[in-house]
Amino acid sequence: MPLRVAMVAGEASGDILGAGLIKSLKSFYPDLEVEGIAGELMIAEGAKSLYPIERLSVMGLTEVLGRLPELLKIRKQLKQRWIDDPPDLFIGIDAPDFTLKLERYLHDAGILTVHYVSPSVWAWRRKRVESIKQGTDLMLTLLPFEADFYRQHQQRVAFVGHPLADQFPLEPDVKASKRVLGYHEQANIIALLPGSRSGEVTKLADPFLQAAKVLHQRYPEVQFVMPAANQARYEYLKKLIDADYAHLPIKLVLKQSDHAMNASQVIIIASGTATLEAMFCKKPMVVAYRLSGLTYFILSRLVKSRWISLPNLLAKQSLVPEILQDEVTGLKLADEVERWLCHPEDCQALEKRFRSLHEDLRGGASDRASKAIHQLLLEKQVKA
Repeated sequence: MPLRVAMVAGEASGDILGAGLIKSLKSFYPDLEVEGIAGELMIAEGAKSLYPIERLSVMGLTEVLGRLPELLKIRKQLKQRWIDDPPDLFIGIDAPDFTLKLERYLHDAGILTVHYVSPSVWAWRRKRVESIKQGTDLMLTLLPFEADFYRQHQQRVAFVGHPLADQFPLEPDVKASKRVLGYHEQANIIALLPGSRSGEVTKLADPFLQAAKVLHQRYPEVQFVMPAANQARYEYLKKLIDADYAHLPIKLVLKQSDHAMNASQVIIIASGTATLEAMFCKKPMVVAYRLSGLTYFILSRLVKSRWISLPNLLAKQSLVPEILQDEVTGLKLADEVERWLCHPEDCQALEKRFRSLHEDLRGGASDRASKAIHQLLLEKQVKA
């Protein structure tokens, strides 16, 4: 009998994790069958997607409201499908507002459940850990401090590391990335990464470009590179640059964010997983983020963590500056970049710290995750 797994991923990052996990699980279960909500990478590994993954990719609290009826309908249909024809295992990948409730329904129906990527219970809404304990048989965390939190609350957990840590070399090849992007190896470059989601880019692209304008006035020799996450973001950014920033020495590229970060001296970046990638590239950065006014008002009163960026959270100290909401201005961002440019000794110390953090997260996350799931399934067989 093949192992039947129901799996739901919420966005592109979840698709990457899901694809790696499916591939690794096949080493234990060659006849693995997976269905649920999957992206292109998971589908390429054999998953059957019942709904487009894009339907779950929604940003912010207030932004969800317009899509709520559709999201609830999808979750209800998945719940009924899997209760009527139970899989051997359900795995929810990130997207906690969607997947955790689904996990609870399925767990109550006697289906084994796993959650991959911890929600930020350690930062806000900490009482959610009790609900997680009731609906999740195994939590897989990407970061070590998350696993510590769950152990303190007696939740079965496995720290698996971060898959991205294995994709980035410990020693970035700066010259190679400059060649790929068409820069001279002596070029001084600042990378601008305003995010991948439409809402992020519309809120952050303009102040990032304003910062480039200020920095160009101060350092005329500096060049800028801005990677666009997809074609839609590329077209939006091209129009913005052509209209207001055509005079800047800025190169807009499609994707290639890894090369853009590698090639740069300093990065201005939206908070999110990309800050982890920038850390793996060992680059000083200035982290920024903007939300809608209402979403920020609510979250600022709920969040217990001192930091929002992953490098600072991992280090448990302020390694890189974080600029939020109304403070996200071109001048403020440019001033923070200049601090890095003027203090190379700080950049060198940061590089060493980032290398240490990078090493902590390496080690084959997909394989660790699949082994923890395999152990869970073996224990279920023994009890049965």
